[in-house]
Amino acid sequence: MVGATPVAVARALRRTGEHLGTWRRLRQLTAVELADRAGVSRDTVLRAEKGQSVSVENLLRIARALGVLDQITDALDPYTTDIGRLRADESLPRRVRRSGPRSGI
Repeated sequence: MVGATPVAVARALRRTGEHLGTWRRLRQLTAVELADRAGVSRDTVLRAEKGQSVSVENLLRIARALGVLDQITDALDPYTTDIGRLRADESLPRRVRRSGPRSGI
């Protein structure tokens, strides 16, 4: 079930959009030039910069065109966190299954 966007997610979308716009201006690119380099439409670039929802693929295409893709993927590396380092030697299951109702995150 999909509901309203959680406040933390809306804030992250807005901040990410602001950062993308700043990176674009630092690279002295127009929205059209960035869109062309990223292989997306100008409207997609502008939606991303406004903090509106775009697909993960398009977000990563834009990040690659701005030269910051590695920073995003590195930020998501679980082995750079305390819990990831603690569990680095454990064999991770291919799936996590639970019986009964799921708890929310």
